[in-house]
Amino acid sequence: MATTKSLLFVLVSVLLVSAWIPVSRCSKKPLMGARKEDIPHIKCQVCEKLAAQLYDQVQKKQAEISPKKISEYQIIEMAENVCNLKKAEADWILRIDIVEQGDKLELVEQDSEGQCNSECKTIERACQEVLGYSDTDVAEFLYKSKPNIDSLVSFLCKDLTKACSTKPPPVPKDRTPGELFVPKSAKEAEMEKLMKSMEGMPGAPGMKMYSRDDLMNMKNFGDGGDDDEDEDDDEAQFPSKLGDVLRKKESTKGDWRQKMTEGIANVRDSLKKHAYKVSNRVRQWWRRKKAAGSKNLKASKSEL
Repeated sequence: MATTKSLLFVLVSVLLVSAWIPVSRCSKKPLMGARKEDIPHIKCQVCEKLAAQLYDQVQKKQAEISPKKISEYQIIEMAENVCNLKKAEADWILRIDIVEQGDKLELVEQDSEGQCNSECKTIERACQEVLGYSDTDVAEFLYKSKPNIDSLVSFLCKDLTKACSTKPPPVPKDRTPGELFVPKSAKEAEMEKLMKSMEGMPGAPGMKMYSRDDLMNMKNFGDGGDDDEDEDDDEAQFPSKLGDVLRKKESTKGDWRQKMTEGIANVRDSLKKHAYKVSNRVRQWWRRKKAAGSKNLKASKSEL
């Protein structure tokens, strides 16, 4: 029965996607990677926008859970996800266009999210290079110091990462121009947010968006061949009318998207909390070890 439920869930999700997104948007596109040569020209700007995003997201989360106080674990989770385009915390990257102005590259924020091509992935790569392994350090600074946005920018971009410690080099005159910023439709943006919330859900690994043509061209999709006789009892009971099933599920379980999202969040939070506790213990052990080593070094010097 579990196999049937998983298959039903994937089928429903695929059909929803194919119904909401135009076929032209689902056609395969050439993979476009980050332009690494652009990163030195935008690294400081990316760091400043990254700091602003962390500050805004912490403030927003605090307002949502008030009067409770935001935990250090919650801030660490934001810092871990803010440079990962697969996570909602990194949606800010989708609203930025890289514009060449003279011998400089400028990050220009747009009113809506755009299609993610090479520029989007270049900003993501620059963000990851800036933050590196400093996500826990900046999260700890946010949690303990509660800085204003200017202090956070200075700490992250000058003290911690040095992203803004030097002036960016001039852009080469023969640089190939980047692609135009192409806004997403409201339905595309909504669907991508839904897919992100469903990522990692049991029964739906590696979900993709398919067009109607893709579905109809799938091998044996919708065919009722002789192999049906060999299916087990659970598979034989697979519902024939998808609409009836959806109506029944809606009446008995309410908003399925909200429930799935909450379930994912609960499991993820439990795992993250455990990982945070372990990493915190390791950090404390390392600090004690360094402190002990420093004392031993001073003692040996005094003996000499």
